[in-house]
Amino acid sequence: MLDTLDAAAVRRWCATGLTALKRHQGEIDELNVYPVPDGDTGTNLVLTLTSAQQALAMDLDTLPDSGPTAHGHALRLMAQGALLGARGNSGVILSQILRGFADAAAAAPAVRGRELAAALRGGTAAAYTAVARPVEGTLLTVVGEAAAAAER
Repeated sequence: MLDTLDAAAVRRWCATGLTALKRHQGEIDELNVYPVPDGDTGTNLVLTLTSAQQALAMDLDTLPDSGPTAHGHALRLMAQGALLGARGNSGVILSQILRGFADAAAAAPAVRGRELAAALRGGTAAAYTAVARPVEGTLLTVVGEAAAAAER
């Protein structure tokens, strides 16, 4: 069981998240009704997280697996890759979730349960701030619920 989020864990988290998104991409596309019912939210999330994973992979040789700043560096690379490769509204929102998560987590010397909850809350806040008119029942709700669950 993972006790602390380090750079190696960030890479595994990104890869596992991407695998899960790919597995459910079609279902997520079908759920897509807001703001435009164009059925591409799952696809856009997969493409955006693929860019995040590629950013991590490109810096693999220089990315330390451990140390007090390793997790922050890995999370910031992931967020930057997501932003540069963001597709659609959902991709931009995901990139902002990752940015807020990275900012909050990087400030902690180690990321355990309490810090993870704070990072999810930071990701939630960044995403809500990035959206002009936040609407519940979207990716914003999902990350907000994840943060609330982590805080319990």
